[in-house]
Amino acid sequence: MVMTTMAAAQEVVQAVLLFWRSLLFFLRNGSYREAPEWFQKLPSHTKVHLYSLSLIFEIWGQPHYRNGTFQEDMVKNLRNVAIPRTGIPLSSFCHSKLTTLAFVFVVYPIIALVAALHVFHVAMKESGDSFEAALASGVEAFKEQLLTPRDWFSLWRLNCRLASYHSGKTKAEGYKMEDKWTFLVDAEKARVPISPCMKVGEIVVKDRNEEGGMGIHFFKNACRGDGNWIIQEKLENDEFVGSMLPADAPLSTFRVITASRGGGLEHTEDNMVTALSCVFRAGRAGALTDHSSIIFDIDTSTGFIGKGTTNSHWYQLGMKGLKTAWTSSKTMTHHPDCGAKVTGRQVPIEEMKHLCVEAHRVLLPDVPMAGWDVALTNKGVLLLETNLSCNFFRGTFDEDLYFNFVHDYFCMLDDDAMTIQQKMEASKKIRESASEFYCDRSHSSTEVDSSATPTPPDSDSDDQQETVVRQRRA
Repeated sequence: MVMTTMAAAQEVVQAVLLFWRSLLFFLRNGSYREAPEWFQKLPSHTKVHLYSLSLIFEIWGQPHYRNGTFQEDMVKNLRNVAIPRTGIPLSSFCHSKLTTLAFVFVVYPIIALVAALHVFHVAMKESGDSFEAALASGVEAFKEQLLTPRDWFSLWRLNCRLASYHSGKTKAEGYKMEDKWTFLVDAEKARVPISPCMKVGEIVVKDRNEEGGMGIHFFKNACRGDGNWIIQEKLENDEFVGSMLPADAPLSTFRVITASRGGGLEHTEDNMVTALSCVFRAGRAGALTDHSSIIFDIDTSTGFIGKGTTNSHWYQLGMKGLKTAWTSSKTMTHHPDCGAKVTGRQVPIEEMKHLCVEAHRVLLPDVPMAGWDVALTNKGVLLLETNLSCNFFRGTFDEDLYFNFVHDYFCMLDDDAMTIQQKMEASKKIRESASEFYCDRSHSSTEVDSSATPTPPDSDSDDQQETVVRQRRA
């Protein structure tokens, strides 16, 4: 299709007007479920994106399940993230409603325009497209970024707003699992395989050469009640994972995202929890954690690892950020630090999905989404923690399923408080019925290693090896 400059300008203006019109409707207390026909005709992706942006201001000062208020959580979690090529931490725009409002209404459309100009430039200079074709690509890029963004940051923030809004409206118990110690304690009780913890009350760590009381550090274990430290043995990658990494790479995990309809949506015992996506975070040489990693997408139906990429250009602050790349593509097939081939390897995807789906069903069925850190370790397949404001880390997923899922939750949460609680109670009854079913099935199909115990050993135990409950599917 040949696009003129005038037609391109008209499409851009129409997209911006739709963007502003939608936000203004909701900021004036418009109902999501009963929005005008012009809004209801939009794709689910567009509707949930625009509505979630307006939610920022509705839940701004409301209590957050993790950090004080939603606004405080934004400041804390966006302080190391910057739009590529700006170097400005996004937390800078979250200290007042006025600056956040200006960012959403003005700065965000400008960012979409800059992204579109970049696409236009690449199409013209690198791909050799005609002016008209490049212009059409730029316009589509603008409309996508403004109305149906697919970048990891936009999807992460959508998940954050859903979790915060749902938590505030429902007071669901499952949100307590965001606390790492609570998660470990409850998972152990439920016999979910987790990274074991030492039960010693307090430890002391000394420098081997410091004297005079220097170089001594005391850590109170969380199991004491007054302690803030979770004391665990350092786990190692198993042989399979280690074969894809440099020798000094950190424990490298798989992020599995699951979605549950048990937080107030209609469901059955069989379709309550679904695994959406999986990525492998291949840690970099010398890194302490896999937060510094190459992210490889994984096919959740086959377990084959696809091509890798990185999000590092989103974490460059200050002057360094001005020189970073605009985007990154999924082009890597080998680990850049050791040359090991990663793409094409096959992971035990069914075992990982089953572990995460069951953990979601047992531990936090009333929470819409959870991101699970799964580690294939020298101690077995273990869950390290769960993240409820979860990040897809650029993993692929069924977009229609996901955006319709979020749409259903926004519709449910648009009800009055009494109706929401009635739906939560209905979900709870279904879960209780399902629990009886799964309990009966578990007794007949799950074998527990008799040499293992779900209780981690004390640090002064004769056997320093941490034990794991291993469940084998019949």
